[in-house]
Amino acid sequence: MEEFVVLVNPEDEVLGLMEKQQAHVNGLLHRAFSIFLFNSKGEMLLQKRAAEKYHSPNQWTNAVCSHPRNGETYLDGAKRRLKEELGITADLSEKFNFIYKADVGEGLWEHELDHVFVGTYEGDFNLNKDEVDDVRYISMEELDQELAENPEHFTEWFKIILEEYKHHF
Repeated sequence: MEEFVVLVNPEDEVLGLMEKQQAHVNGLLHRAFSIFLFNSKGEMLLQKRAAEKYHSPNQWTNAVCSHPRNGETYLDGAKRRLKEELGITADLSEKFNFIYKADVGEGLWEHELDHVFVGTYEGDFNLNKDEVDDVRYISMEELDQELAENPEHFTEWFKIILEEYKHHF
């Protein structure tokens, strides 16, 4: 099934729809959301993208990043993808949004108006292996160290979103 993203201008006004991969080839601004989940110890949940992903396979990133469907709110899209990727539900609150553009290799770009949600989760996962290879919690100190030592192990957009997140908290 073809997936489409919602193309927007910087004010989040809808310009149209485009097949997801084509939007990433063209580097066109589209709606997206990112989810940061934490456990009771304040550790951040990371997911390792599946090897079959068409870009950034086998790289670590935040809990979930994806796109709302046409007519779907950012929050509803975020909840849908939590269930589809990690097999979980969690209370989420939107913290901020911003626009970024990142070269993700292979001639592909992430150019997104990204709404960032934060929540907590303690429990089991039912991973969709087509999307997610593994998950783990990590302290912010350990994450900063891993990012400094092995930045290539992490998605380009995660590095950008994490820095933006740190500016807000």
